[in-house]
Amino acid sequence: MSEFDWHSVLQEHDRWLRTVVLSRTGERGAVDEVMQEVALAAVRQQAPLADVSRVGPWLYRLAVLQSLLYRRRQGRSRKLASRYAQRLRDAQRAGRTHDPLDWLLADELRSGIRRALSRLATRDVEILLLKYTEGWSYRQLSDHLGISASAVEARLHRARQRLRDQLAAQAIIEVEP
Repeated sequence: MSEFDWHSVLQEHDRWLRTVVLSRTGERGAVDEVMQEVALAAVRQQAPLADVSRVGPWLYRLAVLQSLLYRRRQGRSRKLASRYAQRLRDAQRAGRTHDPLDWLLADELRSGIRRALSRLATRDVEILLLKYTEGWSYRQLSDHLGISASAVEARLHRARQRLRDQLAAQAIIEVEP
């Protein structure tokens, strides 16, 4: 089928294929996009069509398949948009507003902090996480780790300094001279 004049073949079947695509997608705006995918799939096809007179049914199957793929992509996209909108509504109810740029910057900051933590000694990471994610006091840290409160204070001081150094090395924070 590579000797086909695809432009002519697709043009000949265009009108009724567009009707099929419209009936399958239910969206006028989707017809051009799906028809483009049909044309690409037809041109890219690997196995030649055995019976050239059957090009119509073959194109019909391609149009149905591409319409289904389009609907699947749109469903995923709508689901993602719906989840984002729900998060936005929840944030607005809680009195927070979300700007996509703020979200992106916060995500980048979290990634940088994770990278910096991964470069620290396990003992430093442990004490920092217990202090700042669990909210433990020096006394609680001292009781759980079996060390004095002054040792906890010293370890935290050194761990915070090492974390600052790592964050500065990644240009996540600026260190004053």
